Order: sequence, then structure tokens, then C-alpha cells
Amino acid sequence: MPRHTREPGLLPRPLAILGALALVAGTGAAIRLLPANGTPPPAAPPPVARPSPSLSPVVSEEPPTTTYMTFVDTAREPEFDLPARSRRTGVRRYALGHLVAGGDGCVPAWTGSRAPGKRIGRLRALGGDAVLVFGGSGGRELATTCTRPGALATAYRRIIGAYDATTIDFEVRDSADKGAVLRRAGAIHALQQERDLRVSFTLPLKPGGLSPADAAMLRTTRRAGADIGTVNLLADLERSTAHRGRLGRVATAVRAARVQIARAQEVDDPGEAWERIALTPVLAAGSDLGASDARTLAAYATRHRLAWLSLRGARPPQGVSRILWRALS
Repeated sequence: MPRHTREPGLLPRPLAILGALALVAGTGAAIRLLPANGTPPPAAPPPVARPSPSLSPVVSEEPPTTTYMTFVDTAREPEFDLPARSRRTGVRRYALGHLVAGGDGCVPAWTGSRAPGKRIGRLRALGGDAVLVFGGSGGRELATTCTRPGALATAYRRIIGAYDATTIDFEVRDSADKGAVLRRAGAIHALQQERDLRVSFTLPLKPGGLSPADAAMLRTTRRAGADIGTVNLLADLERSTAHRGRLGRVATAVRAARVQIARAQEVDDPGEAWERIALTPVLAAGSDLGASDARTLAAYATRHRLAWLSLRGARPPQGVSRILWRALS
């Protein structure tokens, strides 16, 4: 049978059919990708920039876990109303200091004239809680004065039970006293064997991180069996008149402390130590922290998922504090 002839420039029939089918399928797919209103699809969002290592206000991509904690010096503010402040600000976590050695050296006593017992109960009714702070200014920490075997753990146990506390903090100023370090570590270990008790240490932050004595104290405490979940870094904030980069210098010091804390806590990856760190800038004057500084601090704490952020020293303007409350409460 003779073959059919085709005009020059035309495809053979099988190829033409395949081409038509491909055109129909491609057109259908393109139509399905368009929005119903016929407008072109939106452009893909730009890639998210990675945060710089400096203390810059970058918002975390993950939900924040960092909270704001208000520190209350019961000696300076004996009438501080925890539930009223919590209702007004939304802050639910407070640290109450200071519990120091009284009586024969084995009796915990508040540096203030009024114990905050009932106010803690009303705060908890609102969903908040308070951390009891041992040591610090205004007296000596019990571990330095209570040397009788078993008496130190009993002293801590008494005050923890009286306030039904689940979290306590030690503002350590006796790291060079090896006897006090071991007594405290042993007492913490004994208490944590008895109950679910979270413990933090508050330590001064130096330009190079922690002091060698404080780093060694953390290692000794860990090896004695005590679990120190958080290290709160007290950072003296340079005056607002200082040359540029003062918050960046704090960030550099925190990074150095993070490595020390990871080693002391036997954390293999220093990056995992961020959540074991809290940061508390100490202000010499309220004007030393502005609104921009507050936003930067809040973003830094959130990005690194610090345990909490707090302030001490002079009180900044209420508008500045409000930035921290709203960002982290």
C-alpha cells in the first residue's frame, strides 16, 4: 500500500498527537496553580537572615521560652505587693532576696523586716511564683556559717518547707571557701534526693566570663551531685555615656561564660548551655537603660532562649520596663 505523503514542514501524525496532549496537560497544570481570582501567585518570601553573634535585636523564629523575672529586695522594699504588681504588669515570676544567716548561724533570716509569706500565696493564686534567694548583700550565706553536719540541709529544708518552694537561688560570694562550697553542694544534693527542687546560682559576670573561682565552684558542685539548672549572670551595665558597643561587650562576656558553664556542667555542646543561662543587667542609674536597649536585650534573650532576663540596681523608667514585661511575660 502506498504511503501517505505530507506537506513539507508538518510533523508526522504520531508526534503531532503527542505534542497536543503535552500542551493540554501543561496548560491544565498551569491553570491549577493560579489563584481562583486569576491573579498571579505571590512571590516566594525572601530567605530569613541568620542572626549575628552580636547583641542585636533579632526576633527568634521559634516561640519564646524566656521569661522576665522581677527581683525584689525585701530589705529595701518590705511592702512590695507581689500580687498587685503581677496583676498590673503581667509578670508572673519574682525573685525574693535575701535569706541570710541569723541566730547561731544555722537559722535563715530575711534581710527585710517583714517576711513575704502571704504575698507569695496570693501570687501563686494568680498563676505566678517566687524564687527564694539565699545569700547576697546584707549578710552571710548559711553555708559559710552553719558548719555542723546535717544542720545546713535542715536550715534550707525549714525555709523551703515554710514557703512550699520549688525553686531556690544562691547568690554565691564565697567561691574561694572550699568548705562552704562543699557543704552547700552536699545540702543541695540531699534536698534534691528528697523533692523536686530546681536550683540556680547567681554569679557576677566579668569581661572574660566567670571568674576562675566561680567556674571551679560550679565544677565542684556538679561533682558533688548537686544539679544546678541555671546560672544567672549579674552583669554591671556600663553607663549610657560610655562609648558605643556596651551591650555588645556584655554579649561577648556571656559567650565566654557559656563555654565555662558548659564545661562545668559537663555539656558536650556549648550551644546547649544557652538555656542554662539567665542574664541580669545591673543599672547604676535608671537612665542607663533606654527603650532601644530594652528591645535589644529582650530580643537577645529570646533568640538564645535564655532561662530568664531580669534587672537589678536602679529602676529604669516604667515605659522601658514595660517593653521587657510585654516581650517576655
